[in-house]
Amino acid sequence: MTRSQPLAVGLIGTGRMGSFHAETLARRLPGVRLAALADPAPGAARRLGERLGCSTAYTDAAALLADPEIDAVVIATPARTHADLVEAVARAGKAVYCEKPMAITLADADRAIAAAEKAGVPLQVGFNRRYDKAFRTAHDKIAAGGIGTPQLLRSLTRDPGLADPSRIPPWTIFLETLIHDFDALRYLNPGAEPVEVFAMADALVRPDFKDRGLLDTAVVTIRFDNGALATAEANFQAVYGYDVRGEVFGSGGMLTMGDIRRTHLTAYGPDGITADTTAYDQDLFQDAYIAELADFADSVRTGRTPYATGHDARAALTIALAAVRSVTTGAPVHVDDFRKEHSPAAMTTS
Repeated sequence: MTRSQPLAVGLIGTGRMGSFHAETLARRLPGVRLAALADPAPGAARRLGERLGCSTAYTDAAALLADPEIDAVVIATPARTHADLVEAVARAGKAVYCEKPMAITLADADRAIAAAEKAGVPLQVGFNRRYDKAFRTAHDKIAAGGIGTPQLLRSLTRDPGLADPSRIPPWTIFLETLIHDFDALRYLNPGAEPVEVFAMADALVRPDFKDRGLLDTAVVTIRFDNGALATAEANFQAVYGYDVRGEVFGSGGMLTMGDIRRTHLTAYGPDGITADTTAYDQDLFQDAYIAELADFADSVRTGRTPYATGHDARAALTIALAAVRSVTTGAPVHVDDFRKEHSPAAMTTS
């Protein structure tokens, strides 16, 4: 690839999120070309490619990785395939964008990061809130001391509906939902790291699935090393829409982020005051999803570090796994002890 050529990007995984990313690569980013698609489901990559004008489609991701024309790869497959694919993409010498979570164990996260570093390729993870204008403006203001010292932080994710609980793997609420909130809390408390995690979770939306491992409601408290206290909460069924918000209270003021309203229109009528709400993440974070792939393309071209790295993904995963441990034991988890327990040296000697 030269600066005059479009960046050729392949995409693995053509489901709901993968299809949105593919459309962004094909239509929304100047200087970027959707070069190939891969999905193991017969015909899935071909059908999406026909819609987006991409004629190269594979059922085997290895064939996409062997394509010498591809400069970078976007991974949008199920979470438990991510670490292996990050490693494979990096070994193929191609830049990597991976949807969250990058891995579901710290050993896999370390393996993925090491593969990218050894290959010398960028590794970016899909923490879209870092690219949302309100969250990013808040981060910059906090980092500049605009609200003094952060003291209380809050981040929440409430999904609009729980369609099929039987298809949700164990601990999804921490590993795939609250992982966003854990990253957001670190992002909104610049320079600080968690020291203690305590979590509670239950099946309140579908209690009939609790004995199958479903947890659909959770609250996590986090103590940071700068003294700040944070809460993260999630629920899988907000009947009013897709609800994502953040709040940081500091010694010199407060910032809030997030608005579920689809527009700024408010209707006043005989039944009261109403507003249309956002029902899907791709509507609420459309601009952020596009911005994160724009950042990825720019990092590939320039060689600079992406705005959301593999190390950020590992840090958020550490909180998620500590929350899992806390729910399992019913006790707070000291993060330093947890990190030592899962360090490469400890894993080698255990």
